[in-house]
Amino acid sequence: MIYFFADDHYGTHAGRCLYGQLPVKLRRRVVFTENDWSLLESGRWADDCELLILHCIAGTCGQPMPGEGAENAVGKYLARGGNVLLLHGSSAAFWHWPWWRRLVGLRWVREHDPDGAAPSTHPYAPCRVETVPSEHPLSKALMPFDLEEDEVYINLQKEGPMTVLMTTEVDGKRYPQCFEAQTSSGSRMVSFLPGHREANVRNPTLVANVTTLVHDLA
Repeated sequence: MIYFFADDHYGTHAGRCLYGQLPVKLRRRVVFTENDWSLLESGRWADDCELLILHCIAGTCGQPMPGEGAENAVGKYLARGGNVLLLHGSSAAFWHWPWWRRLVGLRWVREHDPDGAAPSTHPYAPCRVETVPSEHPLSKALMPFDLEEDEVYINLQKEGPMTVLMTTEVDGKRYPQCFEAQTSSGSRMVSFLPGHREANVRNPTLVANVTTLVHDLA
């Protein structure tokens, strides 16, 4: 099974909206939860998980911090080489765990970061997300797309090596919007940042790209 854990992302329900846009055949393989960490904490998902998808930021949206049960389960899943798809700001899904912060390649930084990193930013603007030419198979499979005005996540903190797959331009500078990092246990961690407002989450090409990532990682 594919396990997809989301918060309501400040009332936008972006994760739930995106889940609803996935092809029906794929959705049948997904266990989706929103604003409920009980399954995550239980660890019952870790043994049969084909792919972990996250659309959440710890401690936001009125939700409690994921606790020890979640930390143990995620650690167990990654130790066996399980892959992760991090949507929007989910590089900060477990930002309060020091070991997690080192794994994601680039991470979204909140205020009062434990490591003292400068907070990331999200100017509002329309944007075009384009692929980066490379030998990585996903760079050929992903498709460029345009989004209406929305949050554009930039100024993430670099934590380790990564392959940038898609970028966008803000004020004449290009910023990663999709990238892959790998852990020492072989887990692939792909972050896909675009999509906050419902109209943009429903963008057919954005949905197609997320579907491509899910199939590739699972």
